[in-house]
Amino acid sequence: MEIAVFPEDAGLSDFDWRVSMATVASDGPFSVFAGIDRTLSILSGAEMQLEIGGRELHVLTTQSEPLAFPADTPVAAKLANGPITDLNVMTRRGRYSHGVRRIDVCGSLDLVPQSSVTILLVAAETLSLVSDGQTIALMAMDAASLPAGYPISLSGKGMCYVISIDPVDRTTQA
Repeated sequence: MEIAVFPEDAGLSDFDWRVSMATVASDGPFSVFAGIDRTLSILSGAEMQLEIGGRELHVLTTQSEPLAFPADTPVAAKLANGPITDLNVMTRRGRYSHGVRRIDVCGSLDLVPQSSVTILLVAAETLSLVSDGQTIALMAMDAASLPAGYPISLSGKGMCYVISIDPVDRTTQA
């Protein structure tokens, strides 16, 4: 399920950045995307083992930190105990870069998004988002786009991911 993509209505071959969720129900290879950087997180399910580039083995669970890797490297997935649902963030190398932070909220947390695109995805439980005097209840698997420079407050008990996406400054590239 696509959460957000740029440019709007872009497909898998022509996006600059993409945020999505997917269910992985069986062992097998991941799709290869030339020139793309990817970060993967597990939202639900038991465990997924990833073999990246035929040699690196990574075990991902709902408690793991997000795993960043090049999407043009062959990746094979093996499920430990049934299907999983993942969060997949991809950016076209040289045009955009991204970061994904996993945050456990217990009480309240203040954030001031600084990226050109910031997306908050609630992975577990319910969180309240307060911005500009308005309160929004976000349930598990709800996402919100957060404007840069505007303070927000999260409250409740739950786990979320903060996805930051920025254009690459080509003037500083050699």
